[in-house]
Amino acid sequence: MMDSMRPILFVALAFICLMLYQAWQADYGPKPVETSMPEAGSSTVTESPVPGATATSTTTAAEPSMTDIPVPAGPATQVEAGASIIRVKTDVLDIAIDTRGGSIVDTALPTYPVSLDTPEKKVHLLTRDENRYFVSQSGLMGTTPETAPGHEAVYTSEQALYELGEKDEIKVTLKWTGADGVSVNKVFTFKRGSFAINVEHQVMNAGSASWAARDYQQMIRAEYEQKQSAFMYTYMGGAYYTPEDKFSKFDYDDMRDSNLSIDSQAGWFAMLQHYFVGSWVPATDQQNHYYSKALDRNRFMLGSYGPAVTVQPGTNHTFESKFYIGPKLQKELEALNPNLELVRDYGWLAVIAKPMFWVLQKINDYVGNWGWSIIIFTILLKLVFYKLSETSYKSMAKMRKFTPRIQALKDRYGDDKQRLQAAMMEIYKKEKINPMGGCLPMLVQIPFFIALYWVLLESVELRQAPWIFWIKDLSLQDPFYVLPAVMGASMFIQQKLNPAPPDPMQAKIMQMLPIVFTIFFIFFPAGLVLYWVMNNILSISQQYVITKSIEAKG
Repeated sequence: MMDSMRPILFVALAFICLMLYQAWQADYGPKPVETSMPEAGSSTVTESPVPGATATSTTTAAEPSMTDIPVPAGPATQVEAGASIIRVKTDVLDIAIDTRGGSIVDTALPTYPVSLDTPEKKVHLLTRDENRYFVSQSGLMGTTPETAPGHEAVYTSEQALYELGEKDEIKVTLKWTGADGVSVNKVFTFKRGSFAINVEHQVMNAGSASWAARDYQQMIRAEYEQKQSAFMYTYMGGAYYTPEDKFSKFDYDDMRDSNLSIDSQAGWFAMLQHYFVGSWVPATDQQNHYYSKALDRNRFMLGSYGPAVTVQPGTNHTFESKFYIGPKLQKELEALNPNLELVRDYGWLAVIAKPMFWVLQKINDYVGNWGWSIIIFTILLKLVFYKLSETSYKSMAKMRKFTPRIQALKDRYGDDKQRLQAAMMEIYKKEKINPMGGCLPMLVQIPFFIALYWVLLESVELRQAPWIFWIKDLSLQDPFYVLPAVMGASMFIQQKLNPAPPDPMQAKIMQMLPIVFTIFFIFFPAGLVLYWVMNNILSISQQYVITKSIEAKG
């Protein structure tokens, strides 16, 4: 049994293991980048080559096969006749829709600058930039490509620019007419303050024969390197949710290895990155087929399609789905689909992290500053674990009191480990000291510390959120390294309050920990370091009072 087992050692090991795991898992992907938004009404050329051809489906509702996946057709060398860009502006979205297929090909977020230093440059999620390609497509698959408008069909629009202005809602309608009396209106509905887009395909069969098709939704995204700290790994790639499989990640390597092919109801699929997400939520009252496909060396498709629907002559039918493109805002994600908030990836400690964020958000609703909210939350968390911490500090104070006697035993028995261990156990038994008493209470708290780490890392609400003075963005590292330095100093003070390890090697390792952690925390978000600093200050205060109390009792 170790002579001195201290909580800080366990916390250090826990975080070091976490950082090593993240570095090992690091799968660098794209950050949001700024690109120029296409001008309204401008012509577009088909995107770069991807293999495959538009697939068709049968008119029955039989189980669809993988050949039904609507992969992009080969490239055209000429501009598609009549194709153009429609611009849609709301208070939170700046969207470019290509009338060829009604695909969303560019999305800017006016309320989310790329950085505080360049407020005029906004985060772009969807883009046709060749290296950062990310587009969202949807359409209908008929018995042949000509009978239903897929993402290669050309729609018409009455205007090239739609603006929300003072309205609460706007609808963008694209029109397509087939050869057999079938017409389709593709309607996008945008609402004030919302990143969710309602997408409808309104089918009107004015012909003399029945018409059948199924709806589909898909996203195509390019993989490319993302520059990020190995200590701060965040996932970038595909994900989906079904009641059977729950939340599942499906990254680019998975797409290279095999095609996703599952059927489920009430699910969704998404492309994730740090802070932001693009997600399709198909109709939840039907069985949907979810699929993926590696299109070429660095472009990947993730999508879904529903069952075939037959529309009789003289009747209408509406296919409906929802598309979300924007920040991972928990309330809005939950409103769109109860399980969509899982894209805020809190890892295996989500059951702890979710209520933590709820409390943190309630505090911020009252104080209006995420920095002070973190401090208040840290105080509350410390109060919850007060008794556990008290038990731990009392045990360490007793251990510190008997450190001279233990050192004397070590000098007496030298390298005779067996006799030294027996003599130490006799002291522990006689003085009613539990050498593990200082560690076990802290072990209970470690999952909460790690859960809060994920909350602060994944919460887009902290992105570009200021605290005071030099801390302008809690999601970035401290620009002047003040908080990491204070954190390192607080760890050094904590060490002085703890019993010194009798083993020289242990003592050297413990002396290095404040330096190691200071270096680690230089690269951590200021919000996380602020929590750690506050936690250390409270721990030092509590430990100092308890230690002096034990020493005063002799």
